[in-house]
Amino acid sequence: MGALSLWIFGLLFISLTRAHDLNHFPENFVVAKREDPNPVTLTCRSKTDEAVTWKVQRDEMEDVKLENNIRQVGQNLVLTDVDTPELGQYSCWREGEMLSSTYLLLLEDDEDEESDSPIHCRAKSYDCTFSCKWTDSEYKAVRLRLGENCSEGDKSCQWISNREQLRDGGFQFELAHSLSPYAEESTKLIVTAEAISDLSIVRKTKRFYLRDIVQPDSPQIVKCQEVEQDLNVTINPPSSWSSPHSYFRLEHEIEYVLKDNGEHRLSSSALVPKSISMLRVRSRDPLVLSAWSQWTPWKNVRKGKKNPCQCKNKAKSCCPELPSGSLNLCKKRRKKKRSNNAEQNQTG
Repeated sequence: MGALSLWIFGLLFISLTRAHDLNHFPENFVVAKREDPNPVTLTCRSKTDEAVTWKVQRDEMEDVKLENNIRQVGQNLVLTDVDTPELGQYSCWREGEMLSSTYLLLLEDDEDEESDSPIHCRAKSYDCTFSCKWTDSEYKAVRLRLGENCSEGDKSCQWISNREQLRDGGFQFELAHSLSPYAEESTKLIVTAEAISDLSIVRKTKRFYLRDIVQPDSPQIVKCQEVEQDLNVTINPPSSWSSPHSYFRLEHEIEYVLKDNGEHRLSSSALVPKSISMLRVRSRDPLVLSAWSQWTPWKNVRKGKKNPCQCKNKAKSCCPELPSGSLNLCKKRRKKKRSNNAEQNQTG
């Protein structure tokens, strides 16, 4: 073997990822099932019919040993009774040149659709997208697909991959669907996930109606207005909620704290007692009794002169969380106003 061939071989050897460090979906891989009587074929993608040899990358690169359960048929490699010792990255070679490579992975236990599923999905509205999270941090590569045939390993499936893990080790995905928000659902959505850990792959499937995963974002507290002995709380749907809002209605629940004794109470009405110190709100779809949204942050109820910022709006209201620097801006304006009044008095 010439010096150039040795140099190319060395580069290819380094470029082949160590099998046990597999943390992505390789371009080519074949999945075997434990105790499956059907053989697994690894195809050498060669442009000619000339003879090839096979190598396997496990802890190190080595020639494939042809045994009872591993035989070469033409340019391809056929394996039976595949188990952990046979797993790895296989490659076919001719005269020091690697022609193609394929990972041989082992499928874990058959799909368990609902029991302890690591797939958790949520839709913020009835619009055309929803999100799913894979929660099992054991796996370093995960991909998802929406479609009926993907649970059967259909190669035509368009997978959505995400290589960036969340802080908790999970993966987040955004999927699109074609359901009409105005039509009643008759068919469940089917989400298929595949996940890789070392040389093992697992497939999970989850079926659900879109309405079952709807959970709105937190609503918006706009203002409070005094109505005799009560406060009328104006609440807007979140910006992510489906429109028109007259059709896609939300019901709201208010939790408030009484000033006198600090007691917490709930109200499904927009009217709450005037004598409260703070409140927060959450929402849900009343038609399907969806999951409640997260609570809004607590809002302090400040009325009249107790409102910390009355520069422009002196209406009695629930003061929302103020942007950074708002109070300092108010103080500057008041100081400037007092200074202008003093100057006018001096010139008057």
